[in-house]
Amino acid sequence: MDLVEVAETTDTLHVRSHVQYNTPDHITPTNVLRSPLEQFHVWFNEARIAGVKEPEAMSLSTATASGIPSSRMVLFKQLDKRGFVFYTNYTSRKSKELEENPNAALLFFWREMSRQVRIVGRVEKMSREENEAYFKGRPAGSQLGAWASKQSSVIGENDLAIRLKKFHERFGGTEDADVGDIPTPEFWGGWRVIPNEMEFWLGKPSRLHDRIRYHRLDGSASDEEPRWNIDRLSP
Repeated sequence: MDLVEVAETTDTLHVRSHVQYNTPDHITPTNVLRSPLEQFHVWFNEARIAGVKEPEAMSLSTATASGIPSSRMVLFKQLDKRGFVFYTNYTSRKSKELEENPNAALLFFWREMSRQVRIVGRVEKMSREENEAYFKGRPAGSQLGAWASKQSSVIGENDLAIRLKKFHERFGGTEDADVGDIPTPEFWGGWRVIPNEMEFWLGKPSRLHDRIRYHRLDGSASDEEPRWNIDRLSP
């Protein structure tokens, strides 16, 4: 593997080189699908089949009511007619920011294919029924972890182990336990990002990348059947 060339001193670091992208395919407003969700479905399957490591990993960016941003990597779990779903603790920093400011941005980067997908939209919570259906399918260890973790809060060195032991004893759960025996916490569940903008990016030489943007048209009657304008963006 080629190492990135850098120039550094005791207090500076400068990146001197970077790989040149050179994907063989092209995207244009005329050869993409009319729906960005359908286009994402195609690209995600191509990434999965191509062996991209963790194609479901995505950056989630949120912001406070005053506009202070934060980002973290989370796992994409579902695509439906409305948008993109991930699950988390509803008392976490990300959830608190989504409560204050119900807008988010997602970014998938599939390095092995020199592809990115960027999504911007409003958010909504998943229903209790949807949360329970997903939670029941998680491994017992992950279910217990959801109960034990006060996500994003400051904790002591042994606090998490103590809380995990407490919920092991409460529910009698182990890694091999019947996953149906552990209830879904009220403070845990999913968020759905409903896109109003999506961009598909293909890496090209000399930074002259292909960029196609879908923008949701005002007056779209339904979140499940929105209308989109499709443009090519300058790199």
